[in-house]
Amino acid sequence: MSQALDILRSRFGYPQFRFQQQQIIDALVAGRDALVLMPTGGGKSLCYQIPALIRDGVGIVISPLIALMQDQVDALAQNGIHAAFLNSTQSSQQQFNTRQQVLAGDIDLLYVAPERALTADFLQLLGECRIALFAIDEAHCVSQWGHDFRPDYQKLKQLHERFPGVPRIALTATADRRTLGEIEAQLQLQGAARFVHSFDRPNIFYRITQGDNGRQRMWEFIQENHGQDAGIVYCLSRKKVEETAKWLSDRGRHALPYHAGLDKDVRARHQRIFLQQEAVIIVATIAFGMGIDKPDVRFVAHLNLPKNIESYYQETGRGGRDGDPANAWMAYGLQDIINLRQMMAQSDADEQFKRVLHHKMEAMLGFCEQSGCRRQTLLEYFDEILPEPCGNCDNCVEPPQTWDATEAARMALSCVFRTGQRFGVNYVIDVLIGNARERIIQNGHDQLSTFGIGDLDNNEWRSLFRQLIALGYLFADIDNYGALKMNSSCKPLLNGSQKLHLRQFVKQGKAKKPRNDKIKVSLQAADTPLFDALRLHRSELAQQQAVPPYVILHDKTLHAICELRPETTAQLAEIPGIGARKLELYGDDLIRITQQHSVTTSQQEESPGNH
Repeated sequence: MSQALDILRSRFGYPQFRFQQQQIIDALVAGRDALVLMPTGGGKSLCYQIPALIRDGVGIVISPLIALMQDQVDALAQNGIHAAFLNSTQSSQQQFNTRQQVLAGDIDLLYVAPERALTADFLQLLGECRIALFAIDEAHCVSQWGHDFRPDYQKLKQLHERFPGVPRIALTATADRRTLGEIEAQLQLQGAARFVHSFDRPNIFYRITQGDNGRQRMWEFIQENHGQDAGIVYCLSRKKVEETAKWLSDRGRHALPYHAGLDKDVRARHQRIFLQQEAVIIVATIAFGMGIDKPDVRFVAHLNLPKNIESYYQETGRGGRDGDPANAWMAYGLQDIINLRQMMAQSDADEQFKRVLHHKMEAMLGFCEQSGCRRQTLLEYFDEILPEPCGNCDNCVEPPQTWDATEAARMALSCVFRTGQRFGVNYVIDVLIGNARERIIQNGHDQLSTFGIGDLDNNEWRSLFRQLIALGYLFADIDNYGALKMNSSCKPLLNGSQKLHLRQFVKQGKAKKPRNDKIKVSLQAADTPLFDALRLHRSELAQQQAVPPYVILHDKTLHAICELRPETTAQLAEIPGIGARKLELYGDDLIRITQQHSVTTSQQEESPGNH
């Protein structure tokens, strides 16, 4: 392990291993297989990159996205490590040259997609060279129960059958117990050492807001907390992605759409702008994000309810990869529940798979509607116990009020029943409120005992119906234009044998501002000019090399330079994130910029006006 630690320090510039990295690397170097579950930003890539440098041969990395390959290869090159990829973006001559480098032993790590890894041409290449290891990234894609299932992942066991002596490592940040079991079974990893780290991302603040007009609420949240920050906004449909990106752009933010319906060159350009520029907001479907290594995403917003907790966890995990505070914000409404249930009902999957989807969706709804600590519920889903409430989510900072909704729920259910279970939410609410619309009068529903009953307003009734649907008392019949239908679970509530307590509807503007939503820059005022100068220099280097700025140096490294003010390259080498190659490339300029600002700061402190 002294060799591994030496590589960590000299090549990557980090003083020590984190989490279980050392044990994982030790297992792979010794030739054992490993199954690794580690949170986003936890340093999974080092777990196979360092063993690939230690063991003889080339490390083969199975990566699901081209963008991730480019990102990793660029970052490794900055550390003086020879890495390459083979994918469809390359010309035939470029692919030939890469193959020749692999055969000559000049490549330490080679990235390929799962589809290419099993082609006859690539398998022939592997047969002609020495393989250090196989790394299967985003391994949850192997699970048909998961949220990113890719059939080609299930075929990757062929690599083990063909090259049985080569150690393998399967890595993911998102897997429940069932998905972990399927990864083991599908990839024949039953004998692998299993390393499961905590799922907790303590730097992320979770907030879910209920009700309509989520886009306007999101705008207020972004303006108040993230006026100059990069972020991701997730929407369910391509149309909503386009509309939201334009809506944000019209209000002065640099917002770009990203979805599978866009031309691939447009998608690639938008992703490149997001990675390489500051304060860009990407508005996307779930087609965006896997493998995106941008460390300074300060917020992830959802304008629609995710299908399951795994998706929510993975998507929110793209914020705050650098460990600094980040926000996970979501707007959630009645229509989201109806739309998700419609999508599930229309699925052509078999009944067993539908039951799994239903269970996952119910867990997501429960997460949204609960009144306890969000983080405890999130971790419990992944079989992890958090003994105390986190203090860093909306329910902890601002505990929701609950109310005895038993009588109001009975009124609502009775109205659904008396109107014949033939109408949608808006119609039933009009009856409950007593809106004598023409259609209601024509149907004679203005004569019902539930017409104008109760003292809730429109928003409060909508909140009630949302929770009744989320809790399974009602469902929207997609074959009958979303008409509300009653489930058998209504009976105990209607006959008086069950009480119902629900979250109280909070009118907009009434909620207290949570103390943790505001992301604060962890810099002293005197350090800001130096940080800005370092960041400008980094941007210029990134533009020259056509790579994202964080590939050159992370913000955390720039912060450390501002705090420690190194005067020599030897002192600079002690800062995390600056290995030997980066010291050689950038050290003199970083020292020069630091010294210039140190002189300026010293002169300001000594000026008469400061005494």
